[in-house]
Amino acid sequence: MFQHRTALRRALSRSAVVAGLAAAGLLTATGAAFAHVTVHADNAAKGATDGVLTFRVPNEESGADTTKIQVVVPTDHPVLSMLVTPEGGWTAQVTTTKLKTPVKTDDGTISEAVSEITWTGGTIKPGQYQDFHVAYGQLPDNADQLTFKTLQTYSDGKVVRWIDESHPGQDEPANPAPVLNLTQPSPQPSKPGTQPSASTAPRAAASASASDSTARGIGIAGLVVGVLGVAAAAFAIRSARSARG
Repeated sequence: MFQHRTALRRALSRSAVVAGLAAAGLLTATGAAFAHVTVHADNAAKGATDGVLTFRVPNEESGADTTKIQVVVPTDHPVLSMLVTPEGGWTAQVTTTKLKTPVKTDDGTISEAVSEITWTGGTIKPGQYQDFHVAYGQLPDNADQLTFKTLQTYSDGKVVRWIDESHPGQDEPANPAPVLNLTQPSPQPSKPGTQPSASTAPRAAASASASDSTARGIGIAGLVVGVLGVAAAAFAIRSARSARG
């Protein structure tokens, strides 16, 4: 018994050590990622409309403040109708450019889009971060991701260029550019009263047939179990009577 408890304690101790190392590795990785400038969206689906992009800028220096942020907005797959949210202490300058290929929308053809946003006037202290919010009218529907190359300027004159592109199968670069991965849009729900399409009707019929077959199988199995139960009870009664006789 003593040996069993000792072995159990050793196993639990080893598990705790492994879990601790894994947690430490996870925190280290998270901390490294958090030190990068990143971009997020409340809706990152292709072609999404009326959403918000958030650029998160951490200060990773110990002796200088972040005083300027420049975000380059891609125009090969443009983000349409961008509006900057006022941020306390910061002034935003928005630069637009003519598109090489105008984009057709339900509201007409758009030939100009935002190409750069620069925030100045505020400060991000060491150990702090700042979120910069930008509303958009529509994300492109013909791209898998959007890369927003960013320059971060500090009060001591240092400029960190978050412009390196990541590639699958390779280590993450030292200064990766913020990337927004675009997802597939959710399928639109069918309107009430609409008939199923020709492609979905066979699947629905097959599903109904399979469900009916399953129900029949369950019913037959239940009947068989019931018959076997009655037979077993009858056998038990006869055995009891024979024993008394």
